[in-house]
Amino acid sequence: MSGRRDVLERIAAALERIAPDDPDEPDWLKSPAYVWDGNTAAPIHHLDALPLEILRGIDSQKAAVRQNLVRLAQGSATHDLLLWGARGMGKSALIRSCIADIQADTPEPIALIQIGGDALAAVPRLLSRLRSVDRAFLLFIDDLGFGADEKQQMLALRSLLDGGVIPRTERVRIAVTSNRRAIIARDVNEREALHERDERDDALALADRFGLTLGFHPCDRATYLEIVRAYTDPLGLTFTEEEATAFAIARGNRSGRSARQFAVELAGAAGLSL
Repeated sequence: MSGRRDVLERIAAALERIAPDDPDEPDWLKSPAYVWDGNTAAPIHHLDALPLEILRGIDSQKAAVRQNLVRLAQGSATHDLLLWGARGMGKSALIRSCIADIQADTPEPIALIQIGGDALAAVPRLLSRLRSVDRAFLLFIDDLGFGADEKQQMLALRSLLDGGVIPRTERVRIAVTSNRRAIIARDVNEREALHERDERDDALALADRFGLTLGFHPCDRATYLEIVRAYTDPLGLTFTEEEATAFAIARGNRSGRSARQFAVELAGAAGLSL
């Protein structure tokens, strides 16, 4: 009987060796980025990111984020990140660009995993898959709201930051962006309604859990024009400052995003790609 059992065990082991991998499980060592939908992770084979030198007007934020992610890639102690502030000022672009810049030198040590707000509750399942992977990962949650409607998302994120039943390893960190301009403001007007005060307290309780918190503010006219030139100068495109300013005014703000949109308009009119 034992001989028959040995044969069956050898057959089972052989079948396991030749069986295909789980089609829902990506190669966690191969791609520069992934998208987690709560059930599966889809590999992204090319990370769409601007060169770091094009991102202007956010030099201190750029240095802080890149240094933090280099430490993560190297296996050193590192912080979770909260990037908050004015829309269109490069918060999301900075995360992608720093990851791509580090990967340009050594692609293996770190990868980006973008997570939708509705997939936050399933992140513990993702963490269990990453525990045995010898690679650093940045879990990226873009444009998170901090209002009453996002209460469940905030609670799920607080649980991740504090540590849950399935803890994160030192090689998995979280980066969050938010357009909430006053997310870390400490002044509360006593005339505010009670629910507004509670909402602010919840947001602060979440913000306090990030080791690195960086604010992004609307750019002035000079910085806006500098950003435009970062795009247009390499292509030999010319423009007047009045044209660029009028474009931003028509869109309601001066920002890195509106600067890029103006450069796209110039490049398209010239038959060039940006």
